[in-house]
Parts: sequence; C-alpha cells; structure tokens
Amino acid sequence: MIDGPYFVLTVLGVLGTGLTAGAFCAFSTFVMRGLAALPPAQGIAAMNAINTAAVRPAFMAVFLGTAALTAVIAVMTFVLWPEGAVVELLLGSALYLCGSFGVTAVANVPRNTALLRLEPDAAEAAGRWRSYVREWTAWNHVRTVASAAAAVAYVLALS
Repeated sequence: MIDGPYFVLTVLGVLGTGLTAGAFCAFSTFVMRGLAALPPAQGIAAMNAINTAAVRPAFMAVFLGTAALTAVIAVMTFVLWPEGAVVELLLGSALYLCGSFGVTAVANVPRNTALLRLEPDAAEAAGRWRSYVREWTAWNHVRTVASAAAAVAYVLALS
C-alpha cells in the first residue's frame, strides 16, 4: 500500500476524478437527452447557457484542479518511482489527462465554441444541432469512462 504524500494525493485523485466522472455521466445519461428533446432553437440556447455556467469556479476548480493534481501524481511517480502502485498511478493520471482533460480540449470545447456562433433560428440550425448532440455526447462518453477508469486506477493504487 502507498503511504505518505502519495496516499493523500491519491485519495484526492480518487475524489476529483470521481466527481468529474459523475458530472460527465449526468450529461451522457440524461442532460443531453433532455436537451435533444427540445426544439432545436431552445436546445441550442439551453446548451449555450449551460456551457457558459460551467466555466465558473466550482466546476473549474474540480475539473482543472484534478488535471493539475493528476499531473503532479504522474511527475512524482516518475521522479520518485515508489514501491508498488506505479502502474496504477501512471494509468490513472494518463486516463484523466488524455481521456478527460485532453478530450475536452480537442473535442468538446471546439464543438461548444461552434455552437455558440450558431444562430439558433437559422435554417441550418436544426441539422447542426442534431449533429452537435450526437458528436458531443459520443465524446462525453469517452470523458465519462476515462474519468471513472482513472478513479478506479487510483483506488487500486491505494489497495
């Protein structure tokens, strides 16, 4: 079992990755379905409002704080190479940094930016909204699974 600073950092890693997985899971399982059921102009407006509201300290502290924490865990693991749990610590960090933070940066945020520029009442809005929901949700599934798997890897590092 790991101890000392690794123990504290890993417990915080479990908490951060788990909270992020839960937020993403909510979107994958019911929020996006609810938004998709709205008329396109309303769904677009609602999603834009959600995306604006997400960039607030409460969520960003968890999301970005966990990214920083997982990076610290990875660096400490490479530098100090602790006995036991090396694979689990590095895997948990890689899953979150690539599968959650990375996917957000390269897949979800660009779609959010494009949606913000879309005029909700434009002729092409309905088709673009359907594509957005399908693509954004697919990438969100990746973020959900990666964040949950990171939490599991960190839990395994603790055992």
